[in-house]
Amino acid sequence: MMLVVGVVGQIAGTVAASAPTFLIPYLHLQEGLPLARAGALASAPLIGTMLTLVLWGVVVDRFGERLAMSAGLAVAAVAVLASATTDGYVALGLWWVLLGVGAASTNSASGRLVVGWFGPERRGTAMGIRQTALPLGVGLSAVIVPPLAAGPGLVTALLVVGTVAAVATVLSALLVVDPPRPDRQVARTDGLLDNPYRRRQGLWRIHAASALLVVPQYTVWTFMLVWLIDTRGWAPVAAGALVFSAQLLGAAGRIAAGWWTDRAGSRLRPMRLVAVGAVVVMVLLGALESTSLAVTVILVASVVTVVDNGMAFTAVAEIGGPFWSGRAMGMQNTGQYLAAAAVPPGVGAIIAGPGYAWAFALVAVFPLLAVPLVPVRAERPVADR
Repeated sequence: MMLVVGVVGQIAGTVAASAPTFLIPYLHLQEGLPLARAGALASAPLIGTMLTLVLWGVVVDRFGERLAMSAGLAVAAVAVLASATTDGYVALGLWWVLLGVGAASTNSASGRLVVGWFGPERRGTAMGIRQTALPLGVGLSAVIVPPLAAGPGLVTALLVVGTVAAVATVLSALLVVDPPRPDRQVARTDGLLDNPYRRRQGLWRIHAASALLVVPQYTVWTFMLVWLIDTRGWAPVAAGALVFSAQLLGAAGRIAAGWWTDRAGSRLRPMRLVAVGAVVVMVLLGALESTSLAVTVILVASVVTVVDNGMAFTAVAEIGGPFWSGRAMGMQNTGQYLAAAAVPPGVGAIIAGPGYAWAFALVAVFPLLAVPLVPVRAERPVADR
């Protein structure tokens, strides 16, 4: 039940935070907003999310998962519903920043539910299932928002998204049960209240490796659609269908990766192997970009480049412990968001110059740098987690 509620909450937060992105065509084509301004407006939730991920982690650590998830989704619901009735793009952008603030709560809260309620021998698989909420939320937002905006209009689209967040708020408030934590006095004696960033340097290395591994992931996510249309000659509908299929494959890959870490008794050894796989697949994509095999390779890349997320997220939560994992997961996501934000302009500049093949191949440098950063030797045995 806690896994289901956590996934639903994460999906609702992702649907809400992704909605402005899928409103870009409406804002640009029907409202006449310049594309640059429409894109900047759609990035408003990302600003709110990046600024508050760690703060929500503190709320989770201090006050529990139920309060954090319910309060955050309530903020997101209010922000979306208010934006549906606001006048002016400045006010709309401010409401969407607040939307990102609220949606950010689900990252740490739903992750902590999984870590708190599942033992280490099943935790990887459960976290893999939880991680599917991200691509599923993006896919659901892509299905709901554009047709509603193009038909009934912007207000209807935002009201529907706000209702989804409101329903998830009620479910979280009614159904979430905070996982048990040790007594604080006992935890202090056992060192569980100590700052893990001071006693376990491996956390910083996982954050750094994960930020590097986000670069190939977001390269594939960001440019796969335009690459299929621009260089392969695919129709937009067919290209969109393949991108959606890639998201589903990535979701299945996250579950399989979590199961793998449970069977291996390790999060970080599989993560290092996945980093090596990301190097290989991006080099192959660059080398075969102009051939008929490129579409198959980019589908493989869409899976390989995302499966490390759950591995790293679970490892960070386990190292952080019951009183620091919220903040640790917040730091993890913040680093990934910052790296992801640099992908569109950076990789886009390479594509505009040497082209897609060089861009895909050069991106392989980032997972290559991540391989030695993964702190495999510092990983604790499963029994100690």
